Amino acid sequence: MSLATLLTLADSRLPIGGHVHSGGVEEAVASGLLRDVASVELYLRRRIRTSGLVAASLAAAVCAGTLDPARAELEADARTPSPSARTASRAQGRGLLRLAKQVWPEADWGALGTRPHLSTVFGVVGAACEAAPQDIAAVTVYTTMTGAATAAQRLLALDPAAVAACTIRLADVCDATAAHAVKALAALSDPLQDVLAERHLGREMPLFAS
Repeated sequence: MSLATLLTLADSRLPIGGHVHSGGVEEAVASGLLRDVASVELYLRRRIRTSGLVAASLAAAVCAGTLDPARAELEADARTPSPSARTASRAQGRGLLRLAKQVWPEADWGALGTRPHLSTVFGVVGAACEAAPQDIAAVTVYTTMTGAATAAQRLLALDPAAVAACTIRLADVCDATAAHAVKALAALSDPLQDVLAERHLGREMPLFAS
């Protein structure tokens, strides 16, 4: 896969609906857990090492051909206790699938159904564009981080440069997580993010879908 394709897949402007999902950040801000760049950085670090690792390991396994998409869907469900988080993952997966069908029409997308998990679609996209499993894992991890970071910037009116510097400081964590993701399927969850996802359902007029 070309570097340009890799960068495009990791671009937050990719039209897969990521801009309407905060990854629990909206509820974390409302709960007083996130207040400034320092608290956001701690949250992102935690999110990378939990949700990011799980999603990246699934995407990498699908890309490598060691996990078929149907099984990947079951594995993703089993690793996502929160129904709201599963819904958010499938909403973004549907967006990426819609884009992928236009970019790689020759690939077989039939096995994904209509609302696949984002990690599954990333894996199939990686295979379609002949990406290395670790590369697609890196894209998945990076996407997990930047979506939440952008939401935090907007909700807390943070300095964009400060948030960008924060994500750069987390680059080594992202790389290490992607490298770990290709070794085996990660089996863990984060109770905090599960609680935030479910609590978000009860918010009146939320700015983000999740």
